[in-house]
Amino acid sequence: MHDDRRITEVRLDRFVRERITPAVYARSIPLGLSSWDVPDEPVTVMEALRHDFLPQDHGAAWGKPWGTKWLRLQGDVPESWGTDPETTVEIVVDLGFTTEIPGFQCEGIAWRPDGTIIKAISPRNQYLPLKLLGSGMAVDFYVEAAANPDVAQGWTFAAMPYGDKATAGTAPQYRLGTIAIAELNQSVWELQQDIWSLAGLMHELPMEQPRRHEILRALERMMDIMDPDNIAGTAAAGREALAEVLSRPAYASAHQLVATGHAHIDSAWLWPVRETIRKCARTFSNVVALMDENPGFVFSCSSAQQLAWMKEFYPELFGRIREKVKAGQFVPVGGMWVESDTNMPGGEAMARQFVEGKSFFLEEFGIECREAWLPDSFGYSAALPQIVKAAGSRWFLTQKISWNQINRMPHHTFNWEGIDGTRLFTHFPPVDTYNSELSARELAHAERNYRDHGRGNTSLVPFGYGDGGGGPTREMLAAASRAADLEGSPRVRIGSAESFFTQAEEEYTALPVWVGEMYLELHRGTYTSQAETKRGNRRSEHLLREAELWCATAAVRNGGAFTYPAAELKRIWRLVLMQQFHDILPGSSIAWVHQDAERNYAAVSSGLEGLIAQAAAAVLGSGSLEFLLNAAPHARNGVPALGAAEPVAAGQRVQASAADGGYVLDNGVIRAVLDSNGLITSLIDYATGREAIAPGQRGNLLELHRDTPNEWDAWDIDEFYRRSVTSLAQALTIRLEHDGQTPVVVVERLAGSSPVTQRIALEAGSESLAITTAVDWQEREKLLKLGFPLDVRADRSASETQFGHVYRPTHVNTSWEAAKFEICAHRWIHVAEPGYGVAISNASTYGHDVTRSIREDDGGTTTTVRLSLLRAAKFPDPDADRGHHELTMTIRPGASIAEAVEEGYRTNLSPRIVRGAKPVEPLFTVGNPALVIEAVKLAEDGSGDVIVRLYESLGQRSMGVLTANFPVRGILATDLLERPAESPGVAVAGEGIVELSLRPFQLVTLRFAR
Repeated sequence: MHDDRRITEVRLDRFVRERITPAVYARSIPLGLSSWDVPDEPVTVMEALRHDFLPQDHGAAWGKPWGTKWLRLQGDVPESWGTDPETTVEIVVDLGFTTEIPGFQCEGIAWRPDGTIIKAISPRNQYLPLKLLGSGMAVDFYVEAAANPDVAQGWTFAAMPYGDKATAGTAPQYRLGTIAIAELNQSVWELQQDIWSLAGLMHELPMEQPRRHEILRALERMMDIMDPDNIAGTAAAGREALAEVLSRPAYASAHQLVATGHAHIDSAWLWPVRETIRKCARTFSNVVALMDENPGFVFSCSSAQQLAWMKEFYPELFGRIREKVKAGQFVPVGGMWVESDTNMPGGEAMARQFVEGKSFFLEEFGIECREAWLPDSFGYSAALPQIVKAAGSRWFLTQKISWNQINRMPHHTFNWEGIDGTRLFTHFPPVDTYNSELSARELAHAERNYRDHGRGNTSLVPFGYGDGGGGPTREMLAAASRAADLEGSPRVRIGSAESFFTQAEEEYTALPVWVGEMYLELHRGTYTSQAETKRGNRRSEHLLREAELWCATAAVRNGGAFTYPAAELKRIWRLVLMQQFHDILPGSSIAWVHQDAERNYAAVSSGLEGLIAQAAAAVLGSGSLEFLLNAAPHARNGVPALGAAEPVAAGQRVQASAADGGYVLDNGVIRAVLDSNGLITSLIDYATGREAIAPGQRGNLLELHRDTPNEWDAWDIDEFYRRSVTSLAQALTIRLEHDGQTPVVVVERLAGSSPVTQRIALEAGSESLAITTAVDWQEREKLLKLGFPLDVRADRSASETQFGHVYRPTHVNTSWEAAKFEICAHRWIHVAEPGYGVAISNASTYGHDVTRSIREDDGGTTTTVRLSLLRAAKFPDPDADRGHHELTMTIRPGASIAEAVEEGYRTNLSPRIVRGAKPVEPLFTVGNPALVIEAVKLAEDGSGDVIVRLYESLGQRSMGVLTANFPVRGILATDLLERPAESPGVAVAGEGIVELSLRPFQLVTLRFAR
């Protein structure tokens, strides 16, 4: 007997394609069209409806890139349509979709004439039920059609002009497709869903399993029973032929999947923020419409920023969302302002993601999110468990680690232990996507892939079109219902993320533990791409620190004469947090996004400088004395931490002398020797007498690499970049200048065709050498690194992360270590052997690499630290990073971790000299410099209480006393949201005095009532 399985499968494919799918809408009639083209940026619905709409041809080309066309659709439904109980009337709108994937091409949203949203139109969601129009058998509504260009271009990663309106052109991108009134046959549509689920399941079952053959034969019988010339009339019989195989229950041991609706909408990426706002409206309008028809449907929405946009720009839709939240269907998750990057935001910014996100959800919906939700961020900082727990949350979800190039995570459900020892219940969905369609292939993959069988049996599957939006569809809900209890498939139930985590916690108690960061073995280039965006972020974080500190100080010291600008600080914080989204700060968006970001950062800087100036004037008074405002957590130039005083002159003047065509800089603390090319041949600190530069090697060496990743240009640096390198050792000129009392060696050279000017300076009394590298960057697909070969045998490097640091091996014993050939550090990186270390700080650089080698001549070890300064990716922004950049770093020989921490703050908080009449006593003093104050502000609730956030910075148990230098009537330990919370090691010892005994990297928030 021959095997006829393949024959039946081919027959089924054709039967569905040619018979069933066309019969879903058996008859249709075109609608009348008229239109108005928006001249430039999108307008509100009420403005659009005021314009004259002109006749519009069906099938016409339309849509310049990023343009908007408003369509008016009019017509009458034939009287006989929809009278059969098996049929309903819908409007079908095809805007000229080029693929079946929503979010990466044209999109639309339907509006009633009264200006209320109906639902969105997208490739897999083209229908609009007549009943939603509210106009009987007459059709009259509008579609706001967005001509978003296909920036992805099939993921060829070719340079393209669409990411910038200035270069996108005006040629129409699309051609209108079918726009008609259509009659939907419900039985045929249901049969279509039956077949999709069963055929998909059949293909996932082993050839030898009887269940596979039973499904095949049932599908065969279905085709035999049905009349191809009367699909509508025989659809019920076809469904009956499949009923038995659809009704068989799942095995008792079947994996359980909790399916939660989702739409991962990137807050900016291959579209600008202004388009994200419309994407959210489209997706959320689809979601609430789907909820109206399916009361059991649950949707998880993760970004407070996106819902804040709905409140501001689409208040009617926001009101509908609010009702669905009350019904338990539209569920806020994550508790963050945006799904941010977690590698690069500073500690306070990471905390504020949760403060602002959770506060918004609590205020607007009365909902407290208990899970952190970051399915798509590019790796996860080891500091996150503590921050999540400090925000009052208890669970964490990610998906992106499934993208690892080399190593596979050993578990899908586990406890994640952070740098301070905090453990966080974490789930990594084995379905390996956050955009599931609930296909049989995806469900089977989740069951096979799950790595904790025998210990747990439940996993989460987020379903719905995402990235560019779209969300769940009625077809996905149909798939979920069919897989709820189906032999051969995992059991699927629709539910919330909280219901999953609660079930998983009860089921899986003896969890394995993952310690440290979850490093993504991909997208390492995001630590460097779009350097100006990164510079804006770093500068904004530190200006916010200064503004909050000095405004709080002014409010406390001036007895009500200065009003703390809480609303303005919140507005600025939210703008900065929005730009930490995981495709903005990482530099992986189109040019338009980064142009917006740079404008926003300029506005942030201007606004915060104004607040700082007002607060400084309030606390210093009017006078001509010069004061240094020291916002750093360490004393500086004789000025106490967090205070203002007249600066003390530094020690002996710097001696600068010429030597062998180069220069020697010596301030009595350190001594640097630069050769005739401006390279460092010697760097000694007098305290240890040790030479920091490896014998025979030179620091401050710029190197230019070919940077042509296999995929994902702006995202990736692939390891083979190291095999193609040009040393930029040769200087064009070198000279000595003076910046006031500070000697500066100025070196000019070329990096390819890009002029580079370095200013190497040593200040009086400074323990570090500062290097500022100015580049007119004109390269393409190149990577510029700055390296320092150090005479240190370091087995590991220490990189600052949020509220502490993380150690990474410098060796490559295993594939896990080899994969970390590019790493992220915040303000500093430190390498050391017992008794001696070197710290390298930076003002805006995140990407680094650390390698080690054994010298043949003396058997010593050279540890080389290199900073990744600039890249030149061609996709998605073909002109990424081209232009002027100024990057500052310092190198401090003989430095401990404590001194590395201090150096990081010093480099990022430039001296602020302000004239006034009197010094300013710090609001707080700390007896132990290991305990670092990260933020001083007034309480979020407007009470006037003072909030101080601090952390143990050295990774050891540290004790000290925190003293408030103002009248205090009570002290409370709180969580990040400033609610009372347990904080081990914190003891109130008197009025305004707190004794601290903190574990390594412990984070503490204290509230001082005035």
